[in-house]
Amino acid sequence: MDINISSTFLPATDPDASLAFYRDALGFEIRNDVGRGTMRWITVGPAGQKDVSIVLHPPAVDPGITEDERRTITEMMAKGTYATIVLSSPNVDAAFAKVEATGADVVQEPIDQPYGIRDCAFRDPAGNTVRINQQP
Repeated sequence: MDINISSTFLPATDPDASLAFYRDALGFEIRNDVGRGTMRWITVGPAGQKDVSIVLHPPAVDPGITEDERRTITEMMAKGTYATIVLSSPNVDAAFAKVEATGADVVQEPIDQPYGIRDCAFRDPAGNTVRINQQP
């Protein structure tokens, strides 16, 4: 069996701010931008990986979600506990410096973890956790 990751979805409460973070801070390219206002879906991805994308989408717009669930999602996003994406870089310290220089919300500076990786973390404009691991 040959299965690859094509897309993953992250909520974005402010599409323009999220686009600026993923494009300007992380250097991702824009693949698609549809809709307008709070009903806007933006697809971004690493320039060298055309087959992998992140879709930044309006949170809790599924018609099957209740108002209580919408409130819970909003609360979790505000705390940074709703969604996470883990990226990798050959040099996590250089990646950290570049992202930090854009004014991104730092959650964790680069550190050697006890489980064998070096990583750092940021919070994107919607509150999603963005971790960057050092490639072995």
